[in-house]
Amino acid sequence: MSNLDLNLLRVFDAVLRERNVLRASEAINLSPSAVSHALSRLRGFFNDDLFVRTVAGMEPTTRALEMAPLVRDALVIIDRAVGPKHFDPASTDRQFCIAATDYLTAVVLPPFFRATSIAAPRASATVLPASRIDLTTQIDIGRVEIALGSFSNVPPRIYEQKLFEEREVLVIASDHPLAGRKIRLKDLANLPLLVVSTGGTDDGFLSERGLTRRTEMFDRAEVEAAYESIGKRPQFRIVQPHFLAIPSLLAGTPAAAIVPASLARLFSQAGTVYAAELPWKATTRSLQMIWHERHTHDQGHTWLRTMLADAARHIANTDAQRVRGKSRR
Repeated sequence: MSNLDLNLLRVFDAVLRERNVLRASEAINLSPSAVSHALSRLRGFFNDDLFVRTVAGMEPTTRALEMAPLVRDALVIIDRAVGPKHFDPASTDRQFCIAATDYLTAVVLPPFFRATSIAAPRASATVLPASRIDLTTQIDIGRVEIALGSFSNVPPRIYEQKLFEEREVLVIASDHPLAGRKIRLKDLANLPLLVVSTGGTDDGFLSERGLTRRTEMFDRAEVEAAYESIGKRPQFRIVQPHFLAIPSLLAGTPAAAIVPASLARLFSQAGTVYAAELPWKATTRSLQMIWHERHTHDQGHTWLRTMLADAARHIANTDAQRVRGKSRR
């Protein structure tokens, strides 16, 4: 350690997060040549390339990936020791990084951004796609501070908080022949289905480095069991990864889609789809936010989690009011 300049670890961390020398240099206020020189010194010290230049950017070696979470933890500890203790939303210019699907970006982040633009007008946020295969790595190295989604088998180093319960509903084009009617199972069985899958295996889950996340926001086994009860099999005509493409894909077709209720409400308000209850009792599932344990006592991160939880509470309350309204009718 006496031969290692700790500032080199800041360079290592920046290049790991940005995967680009120029962006890393901008992030830590150094010139690109200084970053390149620091990388050369790091490679000599560790006797490893650490980063390999590819068309996709500076890809870390196995050794760099092994070091990454430990280096990030060390830098966070040093920052806590010497940095300011108080976080003031009104004056902060901190940039947060959140990973989310287009669905959760559409339903949770609008109330979050409205609230934070008032409470923290100088703060900013970057939203990355939660469907990226290396999500767990991005959390480990600190590039993603919070990920939103449906998770299980969360490893001990990653903390979680439930945001709200989500249920599934059916949507069809607003001018569909069945629009305005209660859709029965035998009606649905004759329609092609459009569903969303962001990757993973046939069971609708993806596991990586101890973290399992749901990649299909519908229960495929539940759908197949419902169809089987009337001697049918579902026609999964289109399987694609984008929730927000659903209204356009349904337009002018006889197809139906199974989507989260909070998203169906947005589509319905825009007049692009007709939403109906599923003709079977669907299981609800939890939506969560997850973060690395190193962020738990960070005041700024605590504020971020509180703002996201408040935004999600707004979604849950709106859906609950809609359900109560239907029961009174």
